[in-house]
Amino acid sequence: MSKALLAAAALALAAAAPASAWEPTKPVEFVVPAGTGGGADQMARLMQGIVVKHNLMKQPLVVVNKAGGAGAEGFLSIKEAKGDPHKLVVTLSNLFTTPMATGVPFNWKDMTPVAMMALDQFVLWTNAEKGYKTANDYIAAVKRAGPSKFKMAGTGSKQEDQILTVALEKATGTKFIYIPFKGGGDVAVQLVGNHVDSTVNNPIEAVAQWRAGALKPLCVFDDERMPYKAKVTDAQSWTSSRSTSTS
Repeated sequence: MSKALLAAAALALAAAAPASAWEPTKPVEFVVPAGTGGGADQMARLMQGIVVKHNLMKQPLVVVNKAGGAGAEGFLSIKEAKGDPHKLVVTLSNLFTTPMATGVPFNWKDMTPVAMMALDQFVLWTNAEKGYKTANDYIAAVKRAGPSKFKMAGTGSKQEDQILTVALEKATGTKFIYIPFKGGGDVAVQLVGNHVDSTVNNPIEAVAQWRAGALKPLCVFDDERMPYKAKVTDAQSWTSSRSTSTS
């Protein structure tokens, strides 16, 4: 399962645009329908930094987080700004799941997608202090504890993280208490603090905590290992770590 980040903006074309092309006449609001620290938020802020570094716009590009209602707040703000080229959004699969789950009067067709910026993976994370070496170790502990004893934190309700948690439950015969938070950054903090037992954060949402030795990746939810060989910790990379074997 992957998150698809769609930027409703032609920022990548700005550098090559002819002199007669349209240019913003006021600050551009870049809406993130999720909390700070998550994948979508980091993507938006990366793009913001690129725009500033390469002077692609004369007007500021302002990142605004609108996470309410599993992202519905952000989507509705874009819908209400129909025809306004000064308001953009970076989004993920909640573009489809939020309307289905909440009944909010919004449809993905209300937007104009411009480009898929990234496809990122999901990783099963635990607190490093717990000592789990593999995903099988952790799942065995969940089973021993019994249904609804272990807490799984995720971004939002009825979105990718919860969908993946349910899929994990069905595949392993387990049952978690799913606890939603506004963004991947909050999710990682909860796991570092041992307030929850696991997460299915994207790599970028917890890599800093892994590098610091606070969190441990147990598996990637994919058909094969990640190909990245650069070391994240002193001894491990995404592809060489035993703990990131395919599940």
